[in-house]
Amino acid sequence: MTSEEIKELNAARESLVKRRREMARQIAEAPLPSVEMAEELTKILKAIEALDRTLNEAGQPYMSQSVVEQMQAEI
Repeated sequence: MTSEEIKELNAARESLVKRRREMARQIAEAPLPSVEMAEELTKILKAIEALDRTLNEAGQPYMSQSVVEQMQAEI
């Protein structure tokens, strides 16, 4: 897998994480969240997991920017 493909997968993951946060916020604020909202959140979580597996199999496991910065600071 090329470095460009890895970047695209990471960008896709970050976009889905933003969507996950938004869905979680909507569910938390809803007095009676719909089943559809829960199903959509589940789909998003599965997609993030699939991206994580793909990155891991490519030898490039996902690490948040804060983890990368912390690791670099320790070197």
